[in-house]
Amino acid sequence: MVRRPTVGVLAVQGDVPEHLAALESVGARAVRVRRPTELDTVDALVLPGGESTTIDRLVRTFGLYDPIRARLRAGMPAYGSCAGMILLADRIVDGRPDQQTLGGLDVTVRRNAFGRQVDSYEEDLTIAGTEGRIRAVFIRAPWVEDVGPGVEVLARTGHGPGAGRIVAVREGPVLATSFHPELTGDHRVHRLFIEIVREGS
Repeated sequence: MVRRPTVGVLAVQGDVPEHLAALESVGARAVRVRRPTELDTVDALVLPGGESTTIDRLVRTFGLYDPIRARLRAGMPAYGSCAGMILLADRIVDGRPDQQTLGGLDVTVRRNAFGRQVDSYEEDLTIAGTEGRIRAVFIRAPWVEDVGPGVEVLARTGHGPGAGRIVAVREGPVLATSFHPELTGDHRVHRLFIEIVREGS
């Protein structure tokens, strides 16, 4: 029997309950992470959608910034959706002057690239590593401007305000999407992430 991994969801702000439910549905033991001691107990970490500058500030307030960076450097699998993608990017365009990232992905991400809340839209995407097309929900979403040589591009938009833009990437055990699969009830992206976690266990 394949081991059931323990996956933390960074629980300082954002779509935490939705990610917890999605992870449980694909065979993980999902737990909230707010403290460094809780981070120590997980095999992998999900960084949810939300407001990236708020999450950045709260991560430092809760004493999680350095511990998460250390775990990422040590090879911990991580998945970031929307704001989580921004937090995992090594570089940000249009971020606030004091905004920091956790890093882990050799990409440049443009914050709020698709526009304001009223510009939110949905699109069916083909995502490498999954079967069929997946409904992608973009809400004040980032996109990836460029990737380093070790980054695999998993999906690009086909239409909408950012046609042809990179919206899903993977570098080793780190996965990120511009969109919110936790909001649709389709958990194929979470299943892909659990496969990545199990690959490294």
